[in-house]
Formats: sequence, structure tokens, C-alpha cells
Amino acid sequence: MQNRVSATEAVRSFSDLLNRIRYRGEEFVIERGGEAICRMTPATTPKRVTGRELAAIIRELPHPDTGFAKDVQDAIKRQGRVPRSRWGR
Repeated sequence: MQNRVSATEAVRSFSDLLNRIRYRGEEFVIERGGEAICRMTPATTPKRVTGRELAAIIRELPHPDTGFAKDVQDAIKRQGRVPRSRWGR
């Protein structure tokens, strides 16, 4: 359920809003002048991917065309040399 809150009220009770979002899972739509500006919802944790799943994802990616490697090499050649560090690094 989404609660509608004015921007002024959100500022005055920001800590309370964060607690309600985190511990109760509530959602809020923040309004300014009666117009919805943003939505505050609980953050979701990113999905963890196993190595096997990652390998499968990579296999499904489109392969670069035949000229891609040459384009990369040409771009590298066009790059200027990095000046030598005065500190010997």
C-alpha cells in the first residue's frame, strides 16, 4: 500500500518514514503541490549469481563482429603515450 505524503511532511518526519519503510515495508509517494514527485520503497537486495549462472549469461551475450578487435587495436594505437612519472612510478 502506498501512502501519499507532502514534501513538507516528509522532511519533518524523514526518520520516521525511513523506519516505517524498513521495518514495516511501507511505501510512500512524496508530493509537492499535489503532484507526485517520487516514490520511497524498501530497497531490494541484488540477486546473487553463481559462477555457473554467470558463465551461462556470458555465453548468451552477442559476439562482437569480426572488425571489433581491429577497431580496439586501432583505438589503442591512436592513444597518446602516458608521460613518464616524475616520481619514478
